[in-house]
Amino acid sequence: MSAVDPPQRTLCDLHPGEIGRIVEIAGGRTLKRRCLALGLRVGSEVTTTQNLGHGIVVTCAGSRVALGRGMAAKLWIETKS
Repeated sequence: MSAVDPPQRTLCDLHPGEIGRIVEIAGGRTLKRRCLALGLRVGSEVTTTQNLGHGIVVTCAGSRVALGRGMAAKLWIETKS
């Protein structure tokens, strides 16, 4: 019996209200450090609050974090199907 992997998308692909878990930070050391400073870690659960224009606002561990679309495109998210 094989387990089916949940779908993975970037943080940019989530709609407001969707919940996902960060599975990969696809960037260099600087991006990973910036994410850690913002409280975004692999395994963290995030909820999309806003996804308009050039930025995205997410809630992670009770904090709201605003990210640019370029940075959000490098965060891979696992969502429940």
